[in-house]
Formats: sequence, C-alpha cells, structure tokens
Amino acid sequence: MNTSHVLFAYLIYLPVTIVLTWYVAHTLFKNGRIFMLDIFHGKTEIAMATNKLFEVGFYLLNVGFALWILEISFELRSAQAVVEVLSKKIGGFSIYLGLMLFFNLYMFFRGRKAARANVKPVFVQDAVKINAPGSH
Repeated sequence: MNTSHVLFAYLIYLPVTIVLTWYVAHTLFKNGRIFMLDIFHGKTEIAMATNKLFEVGFYLLNVGFALWILEISFELRSAQAVVEVLSKKIGGFSIYLGLMLFFNLYMFFRGRKAARANVKPVFVQDAVKINAPGSH
C-alpha cells in the first residue's frame, strides 16, 4: 500500500469533515436559539443552556462518526484513487450530516409543537376579568 497516498487522503478528509461539522453545527444552533426560546417560553437561560448542550452533543456525535469511518483499508495507487475515495468518504459523511441536520430540525419543530400544546389559551372573558377594575 502506498502510505503517502493514504496519509494525504487523511490530511484532506479530517479538516474537510471537521469544517463541515462546524459549519452545520454553527448554522443550526445559531438559528436554533429562536426555537429554544419559543420552546422554553422566553426563559433565556434555560433555552441557551439546552441549545448549547444539544450543540456539544451534535459535535461529539458527528466528529465521532467522521473519525469512526476514517479508515481506508484498500490500496491507493494514484491521485485518481485518492480523489475517488475522498469523494465517497466525504460524500457519505455529508449525507449523514444532512440527515442529522434534518433530525435536529425535526426535534426543534416537535419541541415547539409540544410547547405550544401545553400553553393554556387566553380567552376573551379571561382577559376582561384580568383587566377589570378592582381585579388586582
């Protein structure tokens, strides 16, 4: 096996997968703050803490998976073979990362729906009673 080709493939694969993971996590959890604030009814501290914990879990899961599938167990005899292996590895990881992104979005929407279902609606007669003179 040509060790230099494999090492070269690893030196490309690792930064690409880590940067992809960072970009997806950064985008998802920057925009996920809005969902968390809605889910936790504007309680900023708990919303941000939960969002950060999900972000850490996202990084651990995805970087861990990228490292787990790192192994190249066949011979790379040319630059063409390196490109083909990298396209399969990085392409497969990108598909996995996209699925994780949509899974997290699903969880955000599910949490938002559950949070809204638990909110007691305010009816007009309740609002009149609250605002009525002498009701304080």
